[in-house]
Amino acid sequence: MTQIQFIQNHISASPKSIEATLQLLSEDCTIPFISRYRKDQTGNLDETVIEQIAKLSKQFDDINKRKESVLKSIEEQGQLTADLKTKIENSFDLQEIEDWYLPYKKRKKTRADVARENGLEPLAKIIMAQNSDDIEFVASQYINAKVSNEDEALQGARDIIAEWINENSFIRKNLRRMFQRKAVIETKVVKTKKDDEAAQKFAQYFDWAEPIAKAPSHRLLAMLRAEAEGYVKLNVALDSNEEAIEFIENNTIKNNRETANQLRLAIKDSYKRLLEPAIANETLQEAKAKADSKAIEVFASNLSQLLLAPPLGEKRILAIDPGYRSGCKVVCLDEKGDLLYNETIYPHQPQNETAMAMKKIKSMVNAYNIEAISIGNGTASRETEFFIKKIAFDKPVQVFVVSEAGASVYSASKIARDEFPNFDVTVRGSVSIGRRLSDPLAELVKIDPKSIGVGQYQHDVDQTKLKEELDTVVVRCVNSVGININTASKSLLSYVSGIGEKMAENIVAYRTENGPFEDRKQLKKVPRLGDKAFQQAAAFIRIKDGKNPLDNSAVHPEAYAVVEKMAKDVGLKTAELIGKKDKIALIKPENYMTNDIGILAIKDILKELEKPGLDPRKAAKIFEFDPNVKTIKDLRSGMILPGIVNNITAFGCFVDIGIKESGLVHISQLKAGFVSDVNEVVKLHQHVQVKVVEVDEDRKRIQLTMIL
Repeated sequence: MTQIQFIQNHISASPKSIEATLQLLSEDCTIPFISRYRKDQTGNLDETVIEQIAKLSKQFDDINKRKESVLKSIEEQGQLTADLKTKIENSFDLQEIEDWYLPYKKRKKTRADVARENGLEPLAKIIMAQNSDDIEFVASQYINAKVSNEDEALQGARDIIAEWINENSFIRKNLRRMFQRKAVIETKVVKTKKDDEAAQKFAQYFDWAEPIAKAPSHRLLAMLRAEAEGYVKLNVALDSNEEAIEFIENNTIKNNRETANQLRLAIKDSYKRLLEPAIANETLQEAKAKADSKAIEVFASNLSQLLLAPPLGEKRILAIDPGYRSGCKVVCLDEKGDLLYNETIYPHQPQNETAMAMKKIKSMVNAYNIEAISIGNGTASRETEFFIKKIAFDKPVQVFVVSEAGASVYSASKIARDEFPNFDVTVRGSVSIGRRLSDPLAELVKIDPKSIGVGQYQHDVDQTKLKEELDTVVVRCVNSVGININTASKSLLSYVSGIGEKMAENIVAYRTENGPFEDRKQLKKVPRLGDKAFQQAAAFIRIKDGKNPLDNSAVHPEAYAVVEKMAKDVGLKTAELIGKKDKIALIKPENYMTNDIGILAIKDILKELEKPGLDPRKAAKIFEFDPNVKTIKDLRSGMILPGIVNNITAFGCFVDIGIKESGLVHISQLKAGFVSDVNEVVKLHQHVQVKVVEVDEDRKRIQLTMIL
């Protein structure tokens, strides 16, 4: 099977498109670059399909490497037959390859190995041949210094047969299917831990059983966490072993001679001691892998929505990290997010310096020409919001409440220390809260996505796969928006197509030394930024008010000459053509195709010229919680409240209703009728109306519904 055939078996794309994509990837082209600027070569594949092709290409290579390793190992043992070699070479099923390799794997000495050393393999072969009617007599021929009697001889032979059965790829494959369809996952509480307070969150799993094939990802991950923390014992098994043993017998025993009893004993032993534990573990690991994938998918979707949350834009912002005893940390930021001033105010208990705090806020708003106020949604958030809204400002000032999840992680990070070496963590955290309002994407890329709090069981899933997927999401989001190279941080720059961490450092250093970039060509003067990196990166950076107006658009520099020709043909200069829809409508795409720039690329250029540098994100909206609800004690069943979706899971969504605890809208309560995917109904940060169904103050749990 070729690489292209392997990929085609998993995705719907033509061989030509796959081949072109693989070629571009081999030339070190990035996925954002390929999906945006090489549509004509790939047949207009989107970035998701290109990401799949890249993953499948790696998977194909990994399988081939494993096959080479397996073949080499078996050959070194002198056991590689032509038939086995052909089977391994033609297979692209890793599980199947591992089954064939099992008899040749290096392992600890087994009971079967001891029996072989005792000279009992010929007896095992006689039993397997199933031709003898007096197996006791045959067994007596194998008594020796290490084998005392017939029973010991037969036991040793059965140990060898049990291992042969365990290593039979046909039997393993069919048992695997049986477990996948019919195995049950069961959990039982560890009695000594049953009354532990920390164990109560897993009370549902103190005595639980369900088919593993039907266990949703969040429940399986919860069971595994409960086991990992020592609160439950977990087991995966068939309801009854009879079907499995009967299947092995039907595929092993040929007749009812005396040897059949020995085979039945060997089969039961093989199943209980070798096959069942191995297949059960494989089944659990496969279910875990699927649960991981689902959880990672949910996390990735949430992260994408969070990163692409509406930005307020370049405004002067006063940001507040609310608090009681330690006060509210206040910072003033300019349009670029640079820190102008910081102070601490004490409007709440126990100090209650409300009048003085109001005076200070009003003074800062006037002194720094503040246009918007950003309040973190943590402790004392609602009180701070009410306090701010009581202030009679001299001009309109917008007030927003933003998520501060991960702000403390950022404030203590090396990135924050490098940005603000002379300020403590409280000031850095407040700056992050302000910047999240002006540009969530630019600020959140500085934080490990796992610390942002928009996933489920993110610490329980495969961490390598999680990081790969989340990095992919960040790259996708950053490049879909584009970045202002003259204001972007090193963190943001590092995710730009073709740049990376080291090159981002070089760009920032060059910008610091030489001042703002005036055009995209200037990028080539950055140390170590060669032609390839320029090709991949140039169109994803923006230069506002630069020498060339196209530098503030998604038009690639390789197409500038084409745009200039378009402008000339309609009697305008390039700068005059931008935004002129009536003139752009006169341009016929087919007249401007070249060997390198096809019809799809030309159409994209025309769209971009209509609205150059258009940010795909929506504008930020002000949201107000119910002023009568400040704590969980204020909630009553039947209340209808405004809320913001602040986390999405496979089983529902969590909604911020303006108090410390978020409420859960179960998937069954999102809307009337069946819902298979939460994301079909709600998105992160969506403004929704919810009704309170149930409030459990002791456990701090709130059940909500969107079916009003």
